[in-house]
Amino acid sequence: MLNSSIYDDLRQAAEVHRQVRKHAQTYIKPGIKLVDLCKRLEAKNRELLEAEGFKRGIAFPTGCSLNHVAAHYTPNYGDNTVLSQNDVMKIDFGSQINGRIIDCAFTVAFNPMFDNLLQTVKAATNAGIKAAGIDARLSEIGEVIQEVMEAGEVEINGKVFKIKCVANLNGHSIEPYRIHAGKMVPITKRQEPGKMEEGEVYAIETFGSTGKGHVSEGGECSHYMKRFNAPNAPLRTPRAKKLLQFINREFSTLAFCRRWLDDGGEDKHLMALKSLCDA
Repeated sequence: MLNSSIYDDLRQAAEVHRQVRKHAQTYIKPGIKLVDLCKRLEAKNRELLEAEGFKRGIAFPTGCSLNHVAAHYTPNYGDNTVLSQNDVMKIDFGSQINGRIIDCAFTVAFNPMFDNLLQTVKAATNAGIKAAGIDARLSEIGEVIQEVMEAGEVEINGKVFKIKCVANLNGHSIEPYRIHAGKMVPITKRQEPGKMEEGEVYAIETFGSTGKGHVSEGGECSHYMKRFNAPNAPLRTPRAKKLLQFINREFSTLAFCRRWLDDGGEDKHLMALKSLCDA
């Protein structure tokens, strides 16, 4: 069972998240560079959280994935991508206090052609939240989400598309300083073992698509995270050891991005980062 101080941390982090989202919606407009968007959002997140090391701060890098990119894209420095009128962008960011993470996202589209897509995904998300609770079976939540999602359709440039769940993306349980804590919440009807238990925290995440309903990895990597309870691994280069010390000091097991390494003075990190990933 969660004690009152944990609820207070979650509520405060959630209120900061709400205010940051409201503020971001005032400047997310066609023509903004995505790197500028992320830096501005992250600065407001830190400001309202009164960021203080691990105690309170950003939970993970700001995602601003466009169109066919479902998640986990944030621009590295040198990426000058600009938001356009016909883009569909998923903004995903997190706030944490004492490791209690609020993981929440919203979708931005300026062309009303996409309204039905956004409304359908929102309805599916709300259905998943309504189905969640103590003793709720994870597989049944996925079934509820899929039923609502795949009842929707959207007309794009004169062609009607059925909206599909992206079957290999899921919601997940969250633990202190651990964004993906082990349990998956599917968004399709499938046999997912387990149920929600008292005291657990979850992110209900839904992804609707006009495509095949399946994603694959691609593009330049921007998100990194030290594995929770990772064993010690031998590191051959002093540069990799130095970078790991920086990561342990600044992020520990919270996710980070290459921009944050650059901002912290670790600007020549690429080979050392690869060494850590390969270790």
